[in-house]
Amino acid sequence: MTTAEEYGTALEPVEVVDAELVENDAPGAGVVAVHDPVEAVLAALDADAKEHLHDIRPKKTKDGYARDWEIWGEFHDWLAEQTGTRLPLSKVTVGTFVSFVTYLDQVVEAPPNTIERRITGVTSEARRHGYTVPKEATEAARRTLKPLKLDKRRQQRGRGKAAAVTPKDLRQMANAPRERAPQPGARRRRTIVVSDLTRLRDKALNSLKFAVAGRNEEMSELDDPDIVDVDEGLMVHVPSVKGRPERDVPVTYGEDIDTCPVRCWRAYKAAKLAAGATPGGPAFLPVDQWGNQGTRRLSPDGVGRALARCAKYAGLIGRRITGHSARRGLVTTGRKKGKRVEKLRRQGGWSPNSPVFWEYVDEGEAFEDAATEGIGL
Repeated sequence: MTTAEEYGTALEPVEVVDAELVENDAPGAGVVAVHDPVEAVLAALDADAKEHLHDIRPKKTKDGYARDWEIWGEFHDWLAEQTGTRLPLSKVTVGTFVSFVTYLDQVVEAPPNTIERRITGVTSEARRHGYTVPKEATEAARRTLKPLKLDKRRQQRGRGKAAAVTPKDLRQMANAPRERAPQPGARRRRTIVVSDLTRLRDKALNSLKFAVAGRNEEMSELDDPDIVDVDEGLMVHVPSVKGRPERDVPVTYGEDIDTCPVRCWRAYKAAKLAAGATPGGPAFLPVDQWGNQGTRRLSPDGVGRALARCAKYAGLIGRRITGHSARRGLVTTGRKKGKRVEKLRRQGGWSPNSPVFWEYVDEGEAFEDAATEGIGL
């Protein structure tokens, strides 16, 4: 008697799996997922690109955005206490973003400028984590913020906008006392005498910053070859920072020896080279309280502190003078002297539709053909 095993016709045992029948017209019915190598490569490239763009972002910006994301988490902690429900951080909607603005305004009591920066930081970080941030959510948040920015009481929460400096201010700063007494409450109790090298550097830095309407980062990145002597004065190549376009701007001789950016730069350059600076290196170098010159370029924060420190010891109080004051000052002073708007805009590298630039223009034109001028008052 033959068996099925002899002829190889025995059935192999199989595993029975319970399955749900799918209607023929159901979505996905009869469709088999096929690996698409093109889509896989594109997805990998997109992921690498996002990581690369994050890596090349300035450290200060990354740290700020990281802090904004922490604040977003703190907002969700507060929201969970109010509602009894914890929402995921990925849910960036019109409702959550508007509530975030209200939280920062009423609970944290943050100034409007800080709230605006938090919106930008959270948006950037959410997208970096792969979360969707609808355009209508950011638009709603900024519409909620708009009336808050017009409230003077809320504006006073922050330090306020940087005040413009003028050539007169720069002269006062250049001729400030060289002896600097210790500040009240400071641990250092001795009087510091500003070195000649520091004084020459600050005069050159502040006057050139004003002349090119330079940002702190731009002045920090300047190298000696970027500042070229020409018959008319200087031609300065302002490098690209944070993705902004580079620009070449002319700087003419000034009217006063203490604020002439051409003569101040030449005097400082000769002094720093005599002190051992490498030719062709960074344009501006740090100098310690004993007059010792460093080898690495002056940092962006150092650029801003130099201007603010000089203003402080020159007695320019009652105004918030920061590294940004020189950019504002060129526009306001230039318009008062009748300089063309387009010339000023190109000098400082502002975009044509920059609201900040036009705010400075309006400030400079405030008394031009004033409404009360010549009307018989």
